[in-house]
Amino acid sequence: MEELYGLHPNAGFAAEDLPGLIASAGYGALAGDGVEGLVGDMKARIASHPRYPRLLEAYIDCQKVGAPPEIATVLEDIRREKGAAADEGLGSGADPELDEFMETYCGVLRKYRSDLARPFDEATTFLNAVEVQLSELCRPPSRAPIPANCEPDDVVGSSEEELSGGEGEEYKGEDRDLKDKLLRKYSGYLSSLKKEFSKKKKKGKLPKEARQILLDWWTTHYKWPYPTEADKTSLAESTGLDPKQINNWFINQRKRHWKPSENMPFAIMDSDPPLTAGD
Repeated sequence: MEELYGLHPNAGFAAEDLPGLIASAGYGALAGDGVEGLVGDMKARIASHPRYPRLLEAYIDCQKVGAPPEIATVLEDIRREKGAAADEGLGSGADPELDEFMETYCGVLRKYRSDLARPFDEATTFLNAVEVQLSELCRPPSRAPIPANCEPDDVVGSSEEELSGGEGEEYKGEDRDLKDKLLRKYSGYLSSLKKEFSKKKKKGKLPKEARQILLDWWTTHYKWPYPTEADKTSLAESTGLDPKQINNWFINQRKRHWKPSENMPFAIMDSDPPLTAGD
């Protein structure tokens, strides 16, 4: 039963909710001061009940609604580990009130799962329909196949005649009008998406070539990897990055991969002229 309690922090079988479960199962008279002593016993009785596998299955079905595939797989593995569900009509016989409670609660969970799945399924259907419509709008106009028995001159002549003032021009005009309407209607939304994508791109990894140039500079100046302003300007020109990106890269690189030795200041003074730290 512990797996059932631990699947979700808001699960209906949390220990603090057991007084209500006990009361609804017909133990209201005992659900007062001595409820702590009944918790373990009640858990064991529910877990050993023949309908418990059905209860667990109904609960996991609720958790699987809208869950990512990997989470749904884990939940399904947990359900399978409990074995095949017992016959729904089979009761323990020793406690009719607990039998009724288990049957009622299974029905409640199945209804809850249905209510959860309905809007999710409707949203999925709607998004699939929108995706199909957008694919149709973005598809280039198809050209009619050339019959095998037509001469090249006939094909060229007929194509020019059709495209010059026939249905081809009319189709192109309608297609252009539709695209213009869509652009006018969704231009603001597309602009915001473009800005959002550009922000995410800036926050992502640096280009491979630019990163290699920075690594080469890092390897050459490993003893004192603090580029001067002139170094940063040169690196910006060769990598195409802005100074802030370069500065942040060196800060992160030093934090992760560089630790100055105790005699580092003396080695720098003996070998090279002092560098102006750009950070």
